[in-house]
Amino acid sequence: MSVELPTTPPPVADREPLARGARISGPVAIGVDARRFFNLTWTLAITEFKLRFFGSALGYVWQLMRPLMLFGVLYVVFTQVLKFSSDAEFYPVALLSGIVMFTFLSESTTTAVTSLVDREPLVRKVQFPRLVIPLSVATTALLNLGLNLIVVIIFLLISGGTVHWGWLELPLLMLLLTLFGASICTLLSALYVRYRDIRPVWDVIMQMLFYATPIFYTLDVINNTTIERLMLVNPLAVIIQQFRHAVIDPSHPSAATAAGSWTFLLIPAGVLLLLVVGAYRYFNREAPLIAEDL
Repeated sequence: MSVELPTTPPPVADREPLARGARISGPVAIGVDARRFFNLTWTLAITEFKLRFFGSALGYVWQLMRPLMLFGVLYVVFTQVLKFSSDAEFYPVALLSGIVMFTFLSESTTTAVTSLVDREPLVRKVQFPRLVIPLSVATTALLNLGLNLIVVIIFLLISGGTVHWGWLELPLLMLLLTLFGASICTLLSALYVRYRDIRPVWDVIMQMLFYATPIFYTLDVINNTTIERLMLVNPLAVIIQQFRHAVIDPSHPSAATAAGSWTFLLIPAGVLLLLVVGAYRYFNREAPLIAEDL
């Protein structure tokens, strides 16, 4: 009687390689323990936040100096040199708020681009959820944003602004800004692992975004409705404009008013939703291969 022996698997060299994008098992983006995921994200963010000011005599003042210096330069140029004028109230505070929110996006995304590569020892730990790294970068920038917004509010009150019902929109606006920044952080960090050109490309995009977003100017000075609508396709522009209307002063037109109707805002909302879903899906697909690509 003949006994049929089990066949041995082919040598590793003879196996057919998996195509990129194929569903494989391995380290994941989030993991199965949500509580551990959020704890790791918060721990990394707080650690980075503390290390940033470790050994510094002035501490947080240095973090505040960059947006304040940029604010000072732009304010002098556009109010004293170029004689910029706007019908909206509290232009200096509006300028500072735009700079502060753009600084959050710039700081978080620029750091997140190389975050996976910079933290290679963590990435190579099999049980470490990969998505913790870019989200911790966004969380650190969010802590800085919170401190900077306190300064914006103080400037507003000193300038004569008052507390009103529009401030209730602030948590929602900050949530949308956080989703926007965190999604870009997630996408850029995963792309950079394979495409090292992402960093200089993103630097150029950020420069373009600075001028294409109403940061050092307000939308009421633009006399072209088409240009206003094109600018408001950008979720960041919508958030900044609505912040100025709801928090600073109603004399700043709301995002819906500037766009012509609230239905137009479905476009930037769709852009944001597409970015959130797309960034997560791409990162989750690449997560098992990140350590190998490094």
